[in-house]
Amino acid sequence: MSSKREDLLVAAERLFYTHGFHAIGLKAIVQEAGVALMTLYNHFASKEELILEILNRREQAYFDVLRKVITEETGTVQEKLASAHLAWLKDTASNGCMFLRAKEEFSSDSDHPIVTSVNSHKENTIRFIQAYGLDRSEALKLSLLFEGTTSLAETTDIKEVEGVLKSFVDCIEVS
Repeated sequence: MSSKREDLLVAAERLFYTHGFHAIGLKAIVQEAGVALMTLYNHFASKEELILEILNRREQAYFDVLRKVITEETGTVQEKLASAHLAWLKDTASNGCMFLRAKEEFSSDSDHPIVTSVNSHKENTIRFIQAYGLDRSEALKLSLLFEGTTSLAETTDIKEVEGVLKSFVDCIEVS
């Protein structure tokens, strides 16, 4: 990947996550990335394509964090996943869920590719959890806890949120 493309993606993700998708124009992104507007169009056909790439990269980064913690930490699968999710929140997601923010901004069209991408991400997360031995019901419970944790972490001290998540994770029994 070219460094200018990477610069565009990093700048766009930061700006979109901080200010929203509709509030940020392409000129702000290229200015932040230090590239020309034509450079952006050489890499992305549209703002929508750029957003979809950012959401895809964010999903992969999230799953990479989960995988890393699962392989390196000890404990039950649900404890390791919760620990990984908390690490993600502390390092990357203090402004809430970028996917749900995208869905809110593009929700007027339920068939919009960005809405479809968000819906796929949420289902992919459940499947990701299931791949570590939890059934669908257990994966949904854990996903629900993660969604609530992400939301609450925007307004409540993360240490308090962490304690509550850990106490609920212990209640999910794996069959």
